[in-house]
Amino acid sequence: MKVRFFGAVGTVTGSKFLVETPRARLLVDCGLYQGLKQLRLRNWKRPPLAPASLDAVILTHAHLDHSGYLPVMVREGLEAPIYATPPTRDLCRILLPDSGRIHEEDARYANEKRFSKHEPALPLYTERDAQRVLPQIQPLDYADTLEIGDLRVRLSRAGHILGAASVAISDGHREILFSGDLGRSDDLLMQPPEPPDAPQWLVVESTYGDRNHPVADPVDVVANILAQTAERGGVLLIPSFAVGRAQTLLYCLHEVFAQHPELRLPVYVNSPMATDATDLFERYVDYHRLSKERCAAVCDVATFTRSVEESRALAEQRGPLVIISASGMATGGRVLHHLKALAPDPSNTILMPGFQAPGTRGAALVAGAEAIKIHGRYVPVRAQVIPLDIFSAHADQDDLVRWVGACRVPPREVFVVHGEPSASDALRHRIQEALGYRASVPAYGERAGLR
Repeated sequence: MKVRFFGAVGTVTGSKFLVETPRARLLVDCGLYQGLKQLRLRNWKRPPLAPASLDAVILTHAHLDHSGYLPVMVREGLEAPIYATPPTRDLCRILLPDSGRIHEEDARYANEKRFSKHEPALPLYTERDAQRVLPQIQPLDYADTLEIGDLRVRLSRAGHILGAASVAISDGHREILFSGDLGRSDDLLMQPPEPPDAPQWLVVESTYGDRNHPVADPVDVVANILAQTAERGGVLLIPSFAVGRAQTLLYCLHEVFAQHPELRLPVYVNSPMATDATDLFERYVDYHRLSKERCAAVCDVATFTRSVEESRALAEQRGPLVIISASGMATGGRVLHHLKALAPDPSNTILMPGFQAPGTRGAALVAGAEAIKIHGRYVPVRAQVIPLDIFSAHADQDDLVRWVGACRVPPREVFVVHGEPSASDALRHRIQEALGYRASVPAYGERAGLR
């Protein structure tokens, strides 16, 4: 059995891990590269492996950096089944077509405004390409066993977002466990990750491998930010991932309004994708901490805008109010139109509630950029920008080390992936020092023999 690392090495995006034996070839995750241009350009190259050669794809969860390259793979010949938990399957039905639409809209806008270096600008893939993926996604729930060739696959709960899973792959003698993106032990919505059993090899993410989350009550923090923004008569704009983050923010706002009725403001979720994802939280109540009744109460906090007309009308409203809009790193979507309207006004607040990958507009905002480029033009940033890591859905360094250390038998090696270089190396060092396990940070394309 061999594993090869085709993504999420040296970066937090583009997850792709190939497991192969003489009788089977499985790809764990099929993610899109995001962030820095040199990484995004990889999306346009030929797939790093022949799509038709795969026997299956296993998804850890639905975020685009783990699923968003599937439309390219299917277009280029992937016919194998794609396995995921039922919530992940249904989230992909939302995220992938939406991603295709955004690629098409961005290309169309670039052609209209003539700011692309390419003539004409083309989408990486279309909504139709994304729709072709969906019939291939098959449900595989936690603890179910799937046999493919001489390999057995089993999923376990990873926390992080709805339906997220860790993936164990065994040939009957050897086992490798892919953590996927691990959630926090104290997440507001998601249950904690299941500990590993006794894999000989472990592939662990390291998004927060070099730091721990601040200790703070998110309800108190948001209440203070909300009060300051309302006093200025401004808009609190929250760029948010549509899946997981948006629902956590709604829960937090629900708690703020319950504890501080005087702060109750109109809340709008301006993201069709986040709206649909929130519906799934109500459907899959067994996959998170909230009861059906509490989940319904949280969802009632906001007005959900679906149509373009509603979105345009919202862009003309003035505060005090709250707008939650995708995407979380301000790389695309409706949030860009809100940023153009709201960033120049110092009465407004832009809350960045999580990790911002290098090269994204979100990272530029957090770094204090005086202007950000949107749709070919620079927009001045005079609004208050507040980075806030307390909403991260990722395990921090202490959580990651505890999870790795929960193995019943020390693994032969731990491969540290899905992190910026400094974060991955810090976690590698911490695992070696604290646990005494052999750990390494693989390079792009590296192949490891599992003997």
